[in-house]
Amino acid sequence: MSEPYEETLNGETLFRSAPGKAHELLVGRLHQWVAGCLAPNSTLEVLPPRTALDLGETGHLQPDLCVIRRAPGASKEDSTLYLVAEVLFPGDHHADTVLKKQVWADLRLPRLWMVDPRYLNVEVYASTEFGFTLLDILANRHPLTDPCLPGLSRSMNELFEGV
Repeated sequence: MSEPYEETLNGETLFRSAPGKAHELLVGRLHQWVAGCLAPNSTLEVLPPRTALDLGETGHLQPDLCVIRRAPGASKEDSTLYLVAEVLFPGDHHADTVLKKQVWADLRLPRLWMVDPRYLNVEVYASTEFGFTLLDILANRHPLTDPCLPGLSRSMNELFEGV
């Protein structure tokens, strides 16, 4: 099990409790699946779980999964966020589903996955000219896919197995 951690958002500190075994199982699967479908020369890179992201005056957040896009030859500092996934904590959904989702929308994050172990589903959001759009709610045998992650096609049953 991981340690508790803190995030800051608009000057407020969000105290996050230590993720439990089921949470870490989901985070591990997502990391393994996403990393496994990236070609060695891909412009996308998966960062370690809960890598601290400095968002300037907005604060710093530590998403469960973060994929960055880097132009060929560019440094990690010159990368842009492509995908963030948040695995929701039981009893602590407000920070992820309201506060942080608004930050990601404001930053025009191309993709957001909200993984909800309570309902065994994943909400997939995309940034559009009008803000975030809910593209799909995945459950059961529906596959988790992404146009920039060729080869990623895993069902929600696989993701939530044993949770």
